[in-house]
Amino acid sequence: MAEINVGPDFRGPARINPADRAQLAESPVSMQRVAGLFAGHHWELAVVTAIIVVASVVGLAQPFLLRAIIDEALPAGNIPQLAWLVTGMVAAAAVTGVLGVWQTWLATSMGQKVMHTLRVRVFAHLQAQSLAFFKRTRGGEIQSRLLQDVAGLQSVITNTATSIASNLTTAVATAVAMAAISWRLSLLSLLVLPPAILLTRKVALVRRDLTAAKQRSLSDLHTQVEEALSINGAQLTKTLGTGPAREHQFADTSAKLIDLEVRSQLAGRWRMATMGIVFAAIPAILYLVAGFPALTGGISIGTLIAFASLQAGVFRPIMGLLNVGAQWVSSMALLSRIFGYLDLPIDVPDPERPVRLDAGRVRGEVRFEDVSYRFPDGTENALTDVDLVIEPGQSVAVVGETGSGKSTLATLLVRLADPTNGRVTIDGVDVRDLDPVNRSRIIGMVTQETYLAHASIAENLREAAPEATDAELWTALAAAQVDEVIRTLPDGLDTMVGARGHRFSGGERQRLAIARTLLVNPPILVLDEATSALDTDTERELQAALDVLMAGRSTLTIAHRLSTIRDADEIVVLDHGRIVERGEHSDLVDAGGRYAQLNR
Repeated sequence: MAEINVGPDFRGPARINPADRAQLAESPVSMQRVAGLFAGHHWELAVVTAIIVVASVVGLAQPFLLRAIIDEALPAGNIPQLAWLVTGMVAAAAVTGVLGVWQTWLATSMGQKVMHTLRVRVFAHLQAQSLAFFKRTRGGEIQSRLLQDVAGLQSVITNTATSIASNLTTAVATAVAMAAISWRLSLLSLLVLPPAILLTRKVALVRRDLTAAKQRSLSDLHTQVEEALSINGAQLTKTLGTGPAREHQFADTSAKLIDLEVRSQLAGRWRMATMGIVFAAIPAILYLVAGFPALTGGISIGTLIAFASLQAGVFRPIMGLLNVGAQWVSSMALLSRIFGYLDLPIDVPDPERPVRLDAGRVRGEVRFEDVSYRFPDGTENALTDVDLVIEPGQSVAVVGETGSGKSTLATLLVRLADPTNGRVTIDGVDVRDLDPVNRSRIIGMVTQETYLAHASIAENLREAAPEATDAELWTALAAAQVDEVIRTLPDGLDTMVGARGHRFSGGERQRLAIARTLLVNPPILVLDEATSALDTDTERELQAALDVLMAGRSTLTIAHRLSTIRDADEIVVLDHGRIVERGEHSDLVDAGGRYAQLNR
């Protein structure tokens, strides 16, 4: 028989997961869309199918050659015939082996290419989503869809699809060969095989349920490790004193795994014992029946052995076909979840005809023209009828109570969201029309929550300027007034910053972010409460670095502490999304209005 089969190793048909059924009921996947995944791979599919058919047919030669050896060559002592028949058996095995390697290579290569294309599509589509999507979606869910769900499609692309063709071809060809050898024994097989399959299925389903429970427990264990042993989780555990409770919870889950593993292994041993009985019983019954010539019509020993070989081989493809249904539903459920992400609308789409501005020639005039904004899930405007101009090189600060719309204004300028009404322009060009990469070179942003990757200082800085030399990095660090700190470190620029930059203090992280922004050298700068999380002394030190960064740039500063924006060219006061005051610090204090209240 052909050893090219890709079906399950006698594990029996799987149960369809109710969650998979529910997923497909909610978001069905059309066959046209599934076929679209294989666009450009039609010839590979055709070749794989042809290989499966040829290998199945060639593999069927073995029992017929064996029958000829036993019934003809050996009794007659015909050595030349025996040599040819034995050579044919070896050749058939070699051909099926080579075809199997070829099929595996083609199917795996095709599957990996399809998954690569799909993975990149999902990644690019998710990157294009607005911040609102990431605020309402758990990071673990995104990673699961992008990595685990796409990887899970390996089964449908390189296993399930080829398994259907392989098992169906092998089962049909084997059944035909069995009938050709002995139709009487074939009828007997119809009585023997169903009970054997059902018995194996019952044992296999027990182990599948145990495996599923074990996977859930492993998932729980993984979650507990992530929550307790991440830097934030460890800090929370130590400050709340929940270490013993977490340890007890981890121990319980680990103990549960022990029980499931023992039961799973025992089920596996029962399964192997059951299969051993089945495979011993099938030929035994054949040999028993062969002893009654009236039932078999008097068959030769060679025919009996050849038929027993075929019958043993037909078990695997039948089990494989019975298992395809659950595999297919599971794979379609994975696709449904992945397509669900691909079908998400993009709230902030890239322009169809992007405009590129020369960052070196941008004057830096920023205008908010009659701008209003409402969050997608909101009922009231976060900003209403905002008109604001930042002249080239001017510093404008925006203040107001929490929820007044300050950060939303900055969000619209860097285009993390688009205005509901009105427009935001840079040198007269709507930011919605700017090329995204070009826009990031024109507008630099420093926020309260500085993000640093778990990499070296140099690698973090070069995210802004990949071609920057070490000398340029040191110049930027000096301007951000953090170079002396870095020079004291044994590894200097090669120092790892740690998870989210926790190797450094809050003020040091902010200065590294300022150095990174300086490397971009943007003509427009947005400071979104860049010092609000720092103590007063650190804020005072950091302000000197910010002054260097702001020099000669059009700056929009979102301020929480009014002490940081006293010297701004203009201060704008927001209240419930509307501009209620504007002017210089001293004038606004003297006016005794909303700003004066905030100042007090």
